[in-house]
Amino acid sequence: MKNEIGKYPNQRAGPHPPSLPVARAGPQARPKFAAGNDFQAELRRRVDAFFQRTGRRARDCPQMYAKTALILLGFAAAYGLLVFVVDTWLFALPLAVLLGLATALIGFNIMHDGGHGAYSRRPAINRLMAASLDLIGGSSYLWHWKHGVLHHTYPNVSGHDVDLDLGIFGRLTPHQRRWAHQRWQHWYIWPLYGVLAIKWHLYDDFRDLLVGRIGRLPFPRPRGRELAILVAGKLAFFGLVLGIPLLVHPLWVVLVFYGISAFVLGMALSLVFQLAHCVEEAAFPQPAADTQRIERPWAVHQVETTVDFLRRSRVAAWVLGGLNFQVEHHLFPRICHVNYPALSHLVEQTCGEFGIRYNEHKSLWAGIGSHTRWLRRMGMAGGTA
Repeated sequence: MKNEIGKYPNQRAGPHPPSLPVARAGPQARPKFAAGNDFQAELRRRVDAFFQRTGRRARDCPQMYAKTALILLGFAAAYGLLVFVVDTWLFALPLAVLLGLATALIGFNIMHDGGHGAYSRRPAINRLMAASLDLIGGSSYLWHWKHGVLHHTYPNVSGHDVDLDLGIFGRLTPHQRRWAHQRWQHWYIWPLYGVLAIKWHLYDDFRDLLVGRIGRLPFPRPRGRELAILVAGKLAFFGLVLGIPLLVHPLWVVLVFYGISAFVLGMALSLVFQLAHCVEEAAFPQPAADTQRIERPWAVHQVETTVDFLRRSRVAAWVLGGLNFQVEHHLFPRICHVNYPALSHLVEQTCGEFGIRYNEHKSLWAGIGSHTRWLRRMGMAGGTA
């Protein structure tokens, strides 16, 4: 349980990814965080004591294995019924929605914990669970760099957290360029969230591989086993989405129901991320132009740029894979998410004692309202934090 805060799979402990090849100067230079880790050290001590006192497992949790089996069975049932059994729109439409939600559950729960090394103490099991993303249209290799390294190290830092970059379609931070049409973004952005998964499936990964960059930041292209997994995953995904269904259905039917499932998936993914980071209560700091230093220490930065929601809902925690406990997840990415509800009380108490703002929305609608108001503010001329 040592050094859980800021530790990533296959990397040394510490908040900075040591092998990310970014420029040494200019806007792409890797920011540094302020010194001081008293809060981080005390929080780590309390979390270590919690696991020792309770006897709970940080990883290899039995309930996680049972949850994985249930989610995969639900996904297989929805897919099988939609492709091979139902033949009327009345039943096919809800099944397509359920398939999109089941796909989201695989991402939120299985691949997410596996990708962070939080599923098991055994690297092979973590890699296997992370590879579930390759079967549902993404790339576990690219996700590691985009999410596990860039987003988790620099949440809400424009130019380094590539999850914030919507281009001309949306302005999520006061440090991004504003376009005139974005004054309406709090209205038009919602259906665009739904096409996120389709864009991811058909464009994003291929673009990143071709140009060798995620956003503006270079990353090492996959080789050997990683490349084989990526290619095999893409082939398997398109086989599931197009190959097998086309054996029994016309092309237009296959495309329509893929679009429905992918739209549901995109909405679910977008909503969870935006409520956790792109709301009024979250901070959007930028490193100093001359030193590239961020004002806060790493652990404090994680807390102040992240917002929990629906902490008291067991259903939300189960469905979302603990991603409604984003503060806890950003501090402890390598602890299985089934522990987050219990850890959240320790984190909140420790934040209070150190004078660090701990943010949460008690309801889903409170989070959606805060995100909508933030979108409206960012879309206004002169919109700032």
